[in-house]
Amino acid sequence: MRTVSRRGSAIAGLAAVSIAAAACAGSGGGGDEGQAGSITISGSSTVEPISSFVAEIFNETNPNVQISVDGPGTGDGFQLFCNGEIDISDASRPIADEEIKACEKNGVEYTELEVALDGVTVMTSPGNSAVTCLDDGDIYALFGPESDGIDTWAGATSLAMEVGGNGGFPDAPLEITAPGEESGTYDTFIELSGIEDIGVDRGLSEDAAAALRKDYQASPNDNVIITAMEGSPSALGFVGFAFAEEAADSIREIQIDGGSGCVGPSAETIADGSYPLSRPLYIYVNSKAAARPEIAAYVDYYTSDEALKTLVPQVGYVALPADRVEATRSAWASATATS
Repeated sequence: MRTVSRRGSAIAGLAAVSIAAAACAGSGGGGDEGQAGSITISGSSTVEPISSFVAEIFNETNPNVQISVDGPGTGDGFQLFCNGEIDISDASRPIADEEIKACEKNGVEYTELEVALDGVTVMTSPGNSAVTCLDDGDIYALFGPESDGIDTWAGATSLAMEVGGNGGFPDAPLEITAPGEESGTYDTFIELSGIEDIGVDRGLSEDAAAALRKDYQASPNDNVIITAMEGSPSALGFVGFAFAEEAADSIREIQIDGGSGCVGPSAETIADGSYPLSRPLYIYVNSKAAARPEIAAYVDYYTSDEALKTLVPQVGYVALPADRVEATRSAWASATATS
């Protein structure tokens, strides 16, 4: 198995990747003659590097399959998926109730497959040594729905103390760049950080509580968010773990205290769940599309040991533990047995 640089693969990649590698001997799904056809994949920018790398290796023995992988965001991907416009939806969160209804309305049936683990990484500039750890109250005061207009770190201290945070922030400009509402990372961050729960406890409506402040710089591009951390000594943002790890020299990861002390994101803390912002990553496969040989072969390879245990770590994500690999494989076997 060859190795690849994460930056050289999909993490530094394009917004849309169309891969058709030359055939060669070695690893990758398919038979002796390979498959032919096309596969369309869209959704999470976090999962995009995994699906792209799996496609690259799959194409080594299936060069006649044209695979398009796009990463506009989990929500945008589900919209296309439930309209029947794509074959596979990459997702950094589970499908939401309204998306399930949209799929049902359009007759789109699917199989949910967990493919990797990730951690939402809160980060700042390497020059911001004053902030090393944030708890739920701190995160709410900096990012939450009541924080509009707070333009310095110190300005968030009062609200942080009100909601049980530590506060004590530096007197420096607060310049936030982070994913927007189309991103599954946005939704997951709100849920796992306690922002929604704190907002509801403070009397906000569920819709208002399940949102971040409106006045930050939102971007669907993780690399743009990373670059923003380099552009200001007191920047603040969050991205998926793999993107933060790739940019380790350009950003500083902030530890998170979920109630059991400050924990930083790492492959180990994400795998054992001790990092409070850990999360699973998914692909959703259209059941009708799964009957096509090229898609069945691609997902067969995606759920193989080679992909889930070897390729996933090579692009900076955390491999599923053995029992969850088996659960994913069983779910796919059940889907293909009835397709």
